[in-house]
Amino acid sequence: MKKILAITLCFTFIGLGSVLAQTELPKHSGDLGTEISYIKYKEPGVMEEKGMMYGIVGSYTYRPKFMLKAEGRFAYGQVDYKNSGTLDSLDDYILEFRGLGGYDFSVFTASTLTPYIGIGYRYLNDDMKGTTSTGALGYGRESNYIYSPIGVEIITPLKNDWSIGATVEYDIFWWRFQKSHLSDTGLALNDIENDQDKGYGIRGSIKFQKKGEKLDFVIEPFIRYWNIKKSKETVITYSGTIIGYGYEPKNNSTEIGCKLAVKF
Repeated sequence: MKKILAITLCFTFIGLGSVLAQTELPKHSGDLGTEISYIKYKEPGVMEEKGMMYGIVGSYTYRPKFMLKAEGRFAYGQVDYKNSGTLDSLDDYILEFRGLGGYDFSVFTASTLTPYIGIGYRYLNDDMKGTTSTGALGYGRESNYIYSPIGVEIITPLKNDWSIGATVEYDIFWWRFQKSHLSDTGLALNDIENDQDKGYGIRGSIKFQKKGEKLDFVIEPFIRYWNIKKSKETVITYSGTIIGYGYEPKNNSTEIGCKLAVKF
């Protein structure tokens, strides 16, 4: 139902915009910058991780008669793990690529509205190797997301070469591949792989842009949220003998931060 609603909203925006005049925008543009964020990951009733992330972000936009955009980011940080015990300063990094397509429409005389849709890939490496405060053994985990962003962006010029904009997005979740390196515990366990195909994402931001002589400067606070359902089960073995079944619990993550960039 959520996927159907998101698709319906997108085409509603496109339908409304089709009766409006198109705004003239640069054919080629891009931005490059950095971001800082606080992330909190939770498996309700099981565990949680939280900490600061520091990243590099960039994008390139091409507008022939419509909008095509490529985005990428890399973020690294250290998070603290909490369950029955604790394990601090775990290395985490995120790699994400997105391709978007949309169309620009002029609204309210000066504003530009851009509904868009696309495809995204997100990779998370969570290095949980070590021993917790209660003696439990940790292990590394890798997550791969495939999803379709669907959203709308609006930007409005202000006085003194400033402009303000906002983006609202719903992420249609297609698939998540989770690999848990149980062999990191040293207990002769096998590494397990779990598929998850149910969930969704939501993200939004507010953008403040200052026009310069050669470059524009961007400040963009943002929030990103994921909600993923429980995975299918897979076999766990000890020295080749089946001892049980493992799964990835339902989980959610919230990332709140700010991007600082130059636009060219």
